[in-house]
Amino acid sequence: MTINRSWGRKLFEGCNYAFLLLISLLCLMPIIHILAISFSSGAAAAAGKVALWPVEFTTAAYENVFGKPEYLRAFWVSVQRVVFGTSLSMLLMIITAYPLSKDPRQLRLRTFYAWLFVFTILFSGGLIPSYLTVKSLGLIDTMGALILPTAIPVFNVILLLNFYRSLPKELEESARIDGAGHFLTLWKIYVPLSLPALATTGLFTMVGHWNSWFDGMLYMNHTENYPLQTFLQTVIIKLDFRFIKAENVELMMKLSDRTSRAAQIFVAAFPILIVYPFLQRFFIKGIVMGSVKE
Repeated sequence: MTINRSWGRKLFEGCNYAFLLLISLLCLMPIIHILAISFSSGAAAAAGKVALWPVEFTTAAYENVFGKPEYLRAFWVSVQRVVFGTSLSMLLMIITAYPLSKDPRQLRLRTFYAWLFVFTILFSGGLIPSYLTVKSLGLIDTMGALILPTAIPVFNVILLLNFYRSLPKELEESARIDGAGHFLTLWKIYVPLSLPALATTGLFTMVGHWNSWFDGMLYMNHTENYPLQTFLQTVIIKLDFRFIKAENVELMMKLSDRTSRAAQIFVAAFPILIVYPFLQRFFIKGIVMGSVKE
């Protein structure tokens, strides 16, 4: 059936699309500007000639970035942190949110446990007790110090908990009639139906691990154990040309502090920019619709 839209409706939609396009461009301009600086010569960047397009195009900044062992090592530490940290967090979130989504008649003291988790959002132990706890467990200068303190993000647990509670109860009742226990019901019914929520919480967890820098500075005594964002924090304060070979004078002449920093920042942001579009489709996909038939 064709719906005839009025001129007012068409005008509103046109203005709405134009406004959203403008907002999108404003969000992309800083990234484009950083990318343009990273491909520009050091002299052009230092003179402020670079806007949204490279001036005196060169890849010297990226040659410098990928020639620095410290940068590559920090990048690998962040990759490991994201992979192991996100996997552990997703597992713990799933098995934590499932029982908390049950009715108090099915899980005694369910409300008490839920509020216990909420309490940790409102109040924390503090920086010094957290450090002493990590140190007493022997986690200083280990990957565990970056993963375990934030292994259960309570905000994401609450999101997943509410999603579980929105699922039709008939699905679980049907599984119980067929002889399925709680674990089978969780992994065969709840987890597949909650892919949009899992994608959302998974993306939050990945971005949180990838962008975190303060815990690396707090729990790591040696710079070789720094994750990428902690390493970048030190780079922004002080530019390091130690890994440029003395005979490669031409590369050094093409670099400046702005181009080198811009290249490192863009390389650090690139993985998230690649992952996000693949998870975006789950945000609007309604898997649960039509799962229960009358």
